[in-house]
Amino acid sequence: MSRRAVLLRAQLVEAACRPARTLLMGLAVIVAAFVVFGTVLAYQVTERTVLAGFSGTPAAADLVVTGGDGVSLRTLDAARRLPGVAEAVGRTDAFHEFADDRGAGLSVYADPGAGPLATARVVQGRYPATAGELAVTRRTVDRLGLAVGGTVRLAGAAPDRPVGLTVVGVVDAPDDSGEAAYTTDAFAARLGGSDQLRQVEVRLAPGADPDAVSAALTRAASAPGASAPGASAPGASAGPSERVGDGVVVRTGAEARRAEADEVSGRVQDLFALVTMFVAIAVVAAVLVATSTFRIVFAQRMRQLALLRAVGAPRAGLFGALVVEGAGTGIVAGLAGVLAAYGVGHGLPPVLRAFGLAVASPGHPIAAAVAVALGAALVTALAVLAPAVTAARVAPLEALRTASTTAGRLGIGWARAGAGVLLASGAVLAALLVASRLPGPDTENYDPAGPLLAIVASGALAYAALVALGPLLVRPVLAVVGWPLRRLGPLGRLAVGGVGGAPRRASAVSVVVALGVTLVAGALVGSASLGTLLKRELAGMAPADVAVTARGDGPLPAGLVQRVRGIGELDRVVPYRSSPDVRVAGAEVDGLTATDLDLRALATWADFGASAGRLTDAGPGRVVLLRFLADEAGARPGDEVTVTRGDRSVRLRVAATMANTPVGAGLLVDPADLDRLGVPAGPTGLLADVAGDDEQARTAAVRALRAAGGQQVGIVVTADDRDELDGQLGALLGVLLGVLGLTVVVAVVGVGTTTALSVVERTRESGLLRAVGMSRRRLGAMLTVEAGLYGVLGATLGLLLALPYSWLTVAALGQDAPVEFPAGQLAGVVLALAVATALAGLLPARRAARVSPVAALGAGD
Repeated sequence: MSRRAVLLRAQLVEAACRPARTLLMGLAVIVAAFVVFGTVLAYQVTERTVLAGFSGTPAAADLVVTGGDGVSLRTLDAARRLPGVAEAVGRTDAFHEFADDRGAGLSVYADPGAGPLATARVVQGRYPATAGELAVTRRTVDRLGLAVGGTVRLAGAAPDRPVGLTVVGVVDAPDDSGEAAYTTDAFAARLGGSDQLRQVEVRLAPGADPDAVSAALTRAASAPGASAPGASAPGASAGPSERVGDGVVVRTGAEARRAEADEVSGRVQDLFALVTMFVAIAVVAAVLVATSTFRIVFAQRMRQLALLRAVGAPRAGLFGALVVEGAGTGIVAGLAGVLAAYGVGHGLPPVLRAFGLAVASPGHPIAAAVAVALGAALVTALAVLAPAVTAARVAPLEALRTASTTAGRLGIGWARAGAGVLLASGAVLAALLVASRLPGPDTENYDPAGPLLAIVASGALAYAALVALGPLLVRPVLAVVGWPLRRLGPLGRLAVGGVGGAPRRASAVSVVVALGVTLVAGALVGSASLGTLLKRELAGMAPADVAVTARGDGPLPAGLVQRVRGIGELDRVVPYRSSPDVRVAGAEVDGLTATDLDLRALATWADFGASAGRLTDAGPGRVVLLRFLADEAGARPGDEVTVTRGDRSVRLRVAATMANTPVGAGLLVDPADLDRLGVPAGPTGLLADVAGDDEQARTAAVRALRAAGGQQVGIVVTADDRDELDGQLGALLGVLLGVLGLTVVVAVVGVGTTTALSVVERTRESGLLRAVGMSRRRLGAMLTVEAGLYGVLGATLGLLLALPYSWLTVAALGQDAPVEFPAGQLAGVVLALAVATALAGLLPARRAARVSPVAALGAGD
C-alpha cells in the first residue's frame, strides 16, 4: 500500500474515531450548501412572485403580439387559425362613463373568462358571450349597486349615442377598483369605437414550434387584411422579439411579463440585483465558515499530524490527504444541504399562501443543484488549502512536546501580515470606488448590480484581511470588551486569559461571529431602510383612503367639503387647492402643479420624509419641491426660487425636497402663496380617511360620497391601490428577508460549530485545569463564559464593518432610501450573538468538565 493511501486511511480512521468533530465539520458545510441552493430557489421565488404580481400577461401565454397603434381584430382572427396555436385572446381596456347621473363609470376589460389565458373567473351567473353583455367584479357590485340581470348605459365611443348593456355575471379578477367590468375582446374593442386591441396573447399547442408560429404571427400582423396564413415555410422562422410592420412586435410571454413588471415597478431589477448580491454573500459566507472550521480543526490536530510526520509521512502526502478529506466532507455534506434546501424551498410557499401571502413556488433547477453539490466539494477543498498548508508544515519535533502551542502563538509572520494589509487596502479602495460612483437623483440609466457586487467583493476582501490579521487584533479589542469580565473575579480573568492566550483560535471563532453580526446587522439596516422608503412611497401614492377631485379644471361644487365632513363613514377630511399651470425658474419642465395640501393634517404625516431639508420648515414664503424639479432648477434647501403662474411671480425659499410628492404635485406651497399667484379660492380636491378598515366601510363611504358629489366629482379609493401594492411589495420584502435569513443561518450555525469545536478540541487543556484543583462546575462555567466572550469579540469586529457596508449598500441601490440604523436592535444582535456562542459552548463545556483529569491529560490534542 502506498504512503498516500496509508495517510488517507489514517485520516478516515481519525474521522471515524472523532464523530463529534466530524459531525460539526459536516454541519457547517451542510448549512453552507443549504444557504447557497436555498438562495437560488429564493431567487426563482422572487422572480416568479414579481412577474405574477406585477404583470398582466398570464403565465400560460407563450407569445405576445403588441403594436404602437394596437393590434387589429383581424390579426387576432388570423392567429386563432394558425397551426400550432391552441388559443389566442385579445386584450384591451378603456374607461367609459355612465350615460346617466351616477357620476362614475366602468373600466371595461377584454378577457376570455375561461381557460388558461383567462384572468377573470365567474363566481355568479355566466361570462359574456355576445355584444351588449358585461360581467362585473364583486367590489363593483357592492360599490355601484350592479347585480346579475341589471342593466347599465355607457357613453361608449359616441357620448350622444349611449350603449345599453346587461350584467350577466360576477367575476373575481386581479383588477378590481370597484368600477371594473369584463366582456369579450371583440365587443370591448368596438365599445370604444375601434377594431384595435392592446395586445394579442397566444398559447401554443403541445409540440408546436415557437419560432414557426412566431414567424406566422409576424406575417399576420404585417398584413392584417390578408387571409389566415398557414405554417411558415422552412427556413423562414422568425425569432422572439422580432419587430415588424409599423411598430408591431412579436415577443415571448416571458419577455412580455418581464417588460410589464419593469414598467409597473422600477425596482424589480433592483430587487433582483439585491438577491444576486445575497447569492454572492452566501458563497463568501460558506468559504469563510468552512475555512474557519478547518483552521480550528487542524490547529488542534497538530500533535497527531506531527506524529505522522515523525513516522515518515511526507509533507506533500499529508497535504493531499487533508485536501481529500475536506473535499469528501464537502461532497457528502453538499448533497445533504441541497436536498434539505429543495424540501424547504418547495414546502414553504404553499404554507405562506395558506396564510394569505401571494408567494410563487420555485422551479426544479437540477443544473444548479449539481453545481452547488460539486461546488461544495470545490469550496471545501479550497477552504482547506490554507489550513492544510499550515498543518503539513508541522515539524516532527512537535510530536515530542507535551501540548500543542500552535493556537497560542502571537505572531503571524511577515508574509501573512503583508497579505492582510494588501487585502485590507483592496477592500478600502473597492469601497471608495463604489462611494465615488453612487447615483445622483437621476437613476433612469443606473444599474445597481455592478456596485452591489463590488460591495460584496470589498466585503470579501475585508473579511479575508480579518482572517489574516485576526490574531493581531484579538488582544487590543479584547482589552476593551473584556474589561468588565476582569472585574468579576478569577472566573472572568481566566476566561479573558483563555481567549487572549490563544489568539489564533480566538481569531478563527471571532471571524465567523463577525460575519454573522455583519449579515444580521445588514439585514436589520436594510429592512429598516427599505421599510421607511416603502412607507414614504405609499404615503405619496395614497396619502389618504379616498381622493375626491373636481371633474375638469374647476373647483369642487360649493358646499361639498361641508357635506363630506358631515358623512359619518369618513373622518379627517383635508381639502386642498391645486393649480396645474405654474413654472419654476431654471427648470425646463412644463405642466407643473402646485398645491397647498397640508401634510400635517394627514394621518400619514409621520410616513412622509424629505430627501433634503426638513418638511417641518414648510410655511409662508417657503416651498417643498419634487426632488427632480429641484435638481432641474439647481436649487437646494435654503435657496430661493421664482415660481410663476401666468403674469404673477413669487420668490420662495426651498424648505425641503421630496422624492415622491402627493396628489401629483411638483410643488407644495402655503395657501397664502397660492393666493399671491392668483389661484382661485375654492378647493379643487379633498382627501379623506374611511372610519372603518374593512371593505364594507369603504363601500359605504364611496356611496355616500357619490350621493354628496353627484357627477361633478371623481372619486378614487386610493386605499385599494395602496393595499394591493403594499401586499405585493410586502411579499417581495418577505422573500428578500428570507434570503437574508438564509445567509444569516450559515453564520449562526458557523458560530455554533466553530465555538463547539474550540471547546471539544481542548480536552487536554481542561484536564490541566482540573488537575490543579478547579471544580467541574467552575470549569464548565469558565468555558461557557469564554465561549460567550468569543461572541462579544466577534460582534465588536462585525459591527465595525457592518455599519459602513450597510450604509454603502443602501446608498448603492439608487432609490433615495434613507439609511436607518436601529440602535436597539443592533445592540440586541450583540447580546444575542454572545448568548448564542455561550450556548454553543455550553454542552461541550459540560462534557469537557466531566472528563477526569487523568484521562484528559492522557488525551492528545
